[in-house]
Amino acid sequence: EAIVTSEELGQDLEHVEVLQKKFEEFQTDLAAHEERVNEVNQFAGKLIQETHPEEELIKSKQDEVNASWQRLKGLALQRQGKLFGAAEVQRFNRDVDETISWIKEKGQLMASDDFGRDLASVQALLRKHEGLERDLAALEDKVKALCAEADRLQQSHPINASQIQVKREELIASWEQIRTLAAERHARLNDSYRLQRFLADFRDLTSWVTEMKALINADELANDVAGAEALLDRHQEHKGEIDAHEDSFKSADESGQALLSAGHYASDEVKEKLTILSDERSALLELWELRRQQYEQCMDLQLFYRDTEQVDNWMSKQEAFLLNEDLGDSLDSVEALLKKHEDFEKSLSAQEEKIT
Repeated sequence: EAIVTSEELGQDLEHVEVLQKKFEEFQTDLAAHEERVNEVNQFAGKLIQETHPEEELIKSKQDEVNASWQRLKGLALQRQGKLFGAAEVQRFNRDVDETISWIKEKGQLMASDDFGRDLASVQALLRKHEGLERDLAALEDKVKALCAEADRLQQSHPINASQIQVKREELIASWEQIRTLAAERHARLNDSYRLQRFLADFRDLTSWVTEMKALINADELANDVAGAEALLDRHQEHKGEIDAHEDSFKSADESGQALLSAGHYASDEVKEKLTILSDERSALLELWELRRQQYEQCMDLQLFYRDTEQVDNWMSKQEAFLLNEDLGDSLDSVEALLKKHEDFEKSLSAQEEKIT
């Protein structure tokens, strides 16, 4: 009877399970004694049937034994119910504690101040965080189930209602905290991603500008017309590539302006990079225009040199014609020489227009 009237219900789930195991051993022992009680009843019945002189005493003792037996079995059922209820409450406590422990573990990860140092690291952190958010989504069902279990246990175990409510509130507080942390970290990682995306575009564009400046400055001025024409053609190709990057410059500028409008934590850095990007673009266009003028001037100069050389060659040839002492020795020969001289004067007139 001391076992079934014990008020000890355990301090935790393991303790309750130990008590349940002991009680199961008691129940086995109790079941083993039921046959003994049955034998006592059968013997008492036999004695009464034989009109034993101590019949009244026998009946009294039989009733006493049966009453004690029923009382013991009733107390055993009560004890069994109490231990079962204690196990339910302690199992709830354990599940809540394990859930809160898991939440705190994930909370430490979400409290990290590492938001990435470049685009690749930010993308890796975002993937990791999205994995944590999927874990949280799966945990939400468990939190809801534990809250529902808390409501049920408060109804079925009113004596433990206040303690169960404390656990319930502790679980809800931890859950709301981790959700807030997750949302805040996701927002910060998105901010970091947008910044690193902008900075990556900035680095790509400034690096490209440096390369283009080197290309534009690489060619030396030509020494002939063909070379000057090739320089102008190549230079125009550079302009085509510059024009093709206009959308990239525009996109980077829009991204930076969006960060500034959103009051991004790195607004000062973004503003500085936008200024540099604009200056680099302007400097590139100015350099291209400067080189265009130089190449066109080079072209004009080479054309001048070519035309001058052609005129010099022509004059050298014509000078030999004018120095000829042959004045003809007949009418036909004189007329032929006159015809050649008229052709020379026409050619001279044409060259004069070209020179002037």
